[in-house]
Amino acid sequence: MYKNSNMLPFRFLFIFLLFFFYPLNLQAEEWKGPTDGPKAMKSKYIVFVASDFKNGGVLGVYKAAENAAEEIGWKIRTFDGEGNPERLRKGLIDTLESRPDGIVLGGFQPDDYREVLALARKAKIPVVGWHASENPGAYYDLFVNISTDPIIVAKMATDYIINSGKEKIGVIIFNDSRFAIANAKTEQMKDILIKCEKCKLLSVEDIPLSKADILVPDAVPRLNAKYGAEWTHSLAINDYYYIKMDSPLKSINRKDIINVAAGDGGLKAFKRIKSGESQQIATVGEPLNAQGWQIIDEMNRAFSGEKPSGYVSTPILFSTESLKKIVGLEALEVNTHYKDAYLKIWNKK
Repeated sequence: MYKNSNMLPFRFLFIFLLFFFYPLNLQAEEWKGPTDGPKAMKSKYIVFVASDFKNGGVLGVYKAAENAAEEIGWKIRTFDGEGNPERLRKGLIDTLESRPDGIVLGGFQPDDYREVLALARKAKIPVVGWHASENPGAYYDLFVNISTDPIIVAKMATDYIINSGKEKIGVIIFNDSRFAIANAKTEQMKDILIKCEKCKLLSVEDIPLSKADILVPDAVPRLNAKYGAEWTHSLAINDYYYIKMDSPLKSINRKDIINVAAGDGGLKAFKRIKSGESQQIATVGEPLNAQGWQIIDEMNRAFSGEKPSGYVSTPILFSTESLKKIVGLEALEVNTHYKDAYLKIWNKK
């Protein structure tokens, strides 16, 4: 009981104001991932082979995996494929020759490199993927592929623009058909738009992510000349398409076009959306930090001879409105309890 009862109303007022004005905290959700598993294996060396570090999602999940590797006591090295298939092939071969304990495929599927991965299997080197298949779970020679469900991601992004309040919606989708996960998102977006009475799918633009910064500025005036005012919204399988889109849209006086991405929600995208100065107003982000730690945990399970955890993380839609309520985007995560959970599993806490 309070000693001074006259202070009671003021204390309640303070608590109310604290909850009302405190920035949105997306970190309070209960951890729904694994809570048990093998203890940390000692002195492991893994290589993270990245599709392209220009992709904010790939870079973000690697940084988290690097942090988790340090916590578990492993050495991690990286190779940047720079969006070049031949460079990726050489990187995988060089990686195998360095005799790592494990390999991570960051943002590309193994289909074009099966003969290289067969060598990894023969050498009993486990391979964990991140966005290395259109679906999470086991795939081909991967111990497991880590991803959110691309169908859910695509639906969240598409539903967001449908519910934007516009009476008529004309959409151009930006895809990179080299990736199965991108195609899965695109097909889902197309299906939803076709069933929407007020929506019109104008086109699907197949532009490689590795060339988006060059090709998108040229595509904008071309698409505007073709579709004009019918083009009201853009959907993209990745935030990277929108880095170079604002300027050409403004130069042709199309500040009315609304851009939304179906992944991955990297830091640059969050900052761009939060500023309110970009025509990208939302992204469906993945919990990249938690997924980076999951990469290390799944690899540890592979080293220990156990099965994958089976955990599939949940995406979340970030908009200009929601991001403006968040302080410290560098630490942004849907949930922070993953660190405690994984450290406890690894017997590091």
